Amino acid sequence: MITSVKEILKKAKEGGYAVGAFNTVNLETTRAIVEAAQELRSPVIIQVTEKTMEYGGGRGIFHLIKNDAEFYAPEIPIGIHLDHGKSFEIIERCAEIGYGSVMYDGSRKKYEDNLAMTKKVVDFCHSRDIDVQGELGSVPYLGESGMEDVDWEEYMTDPAQAEDFVKKTGIDALAVAIGNAHGFFKERSVPDYARLEMISKVVDVPLVLHGASDWEHDRVKEVVSRGISCFNVDTATRLAFVNSLVKAVREQNEISQGNGQAENKELRKRRESVKNNSKGKNQKSKFRSPALAGRLS
Repeated sequence: MITSVKEILKKAKEGGYAVGAFNTVNLETTRAIVEAAQELRSPVIIQVTEKTMEYGGGRGIFHLIKNDAEFYAPEIPIGIHLDHGKSFEIIERCAEIGYGSVMYDGSRKKYEDNLAMTKKVVDFCHSRDIDVQGELGSVPYLGESGMEDVDWEEYMTDPAQAEDFVKKTGIDALAVAIGNAHGFFKERSVPDYARLEMISKVVDVPLVLHGASDWEHDRVKEVVSRGISCFNVDTATRLAFVNSLVKAVREQNEISQGNGQAENKELRKRRESVKNNSKGKNQKSKFRSPALAGRLS
């Protein structure tokens, strides 16, 4: 069932667990995420990027998620969210379509500019009952530079600024940078757990962690115990689908033989790969929940 992202994250924060936010790009990844949530009896957030909206049509991908959630998981809280919206125009587009939650990413702007633009987005969205996630600090992307050259301090969220940012913008959730990065890196920085604890103490909204695709069990456990209520997974979802598809093509199975319905059978297999990945990632977040993260009361 479609549920407010704000409500999903509120329960996660109060319950001491984190909810997975998984990016989708098509029918197969959407169905896989929904089926994983249903099987785990766990709430989930399904999100799209601007590029996915361009590829699948903003309205089309929205209704795909909505229909799958309502049909395949009618009792499971599922939120629909825009990930990394970087312009006011895309926020307006999402509002027109019916998205109930958006992220405005002004993290590469100067602090004052990020604050002002995020506040503008919040004012616009809250008047339309749309939740807003902001970002402070900056999460680097794979390929921006070698890990040995990254000055992590330059990217990280400042706790004092975080307190000011949340109060002045009125955002519903805050994405933080504590040494996390988008993509898969051979070497990673050690997360700044002390910084996360300081942010958690001065900020009263749920905290979101981006760039969590290849984090190990212990690392996820540490950040959840220190206040992370939502973790984003994109790269791992895409790789689960693509790697499974590449493997099938290399094996030259039924598709190349022209067997009837072979394409659908193969896509179902790709869906299973994504579903298993989503279930594994979501289960990592349940360390402080006394039962499944899907406490539906």
